[in-house]
Amino acid sequence: MEEKFPDRIDSKFRYVLVASARAEQIMRGARPKLEVSTGKSTSVAMQEVTEDVVDWGYGPSPADLEMAEAALEAAPQHEEAEEEVH
Repeated sequence: MEEKFPDRIDSKFRYVLVASARAEQIMRGARPKLEVSTGKSTSVAMQEVTEDVVDWGYGPSPADLEMAEAALEAAPQHEEAEEEVH
């Protein structure tokens, strides 16, 4: 089954992490955010991730990391002068 990922899902690995965490929440009693014909928690969770209705926080996105790295590289480097103590 080939899933279409939302833009913020950068890999199949992240998709699996997010969907499995959401499926566990549903199995523990969380209400589904979508009405899906199947009652399987994994199917519901996968559909929620595919439709981008699940908030998740597995770190910054790759685009955010690239922007942060570019900002660090562009920032002027300040070398503090060492003071000699006599």
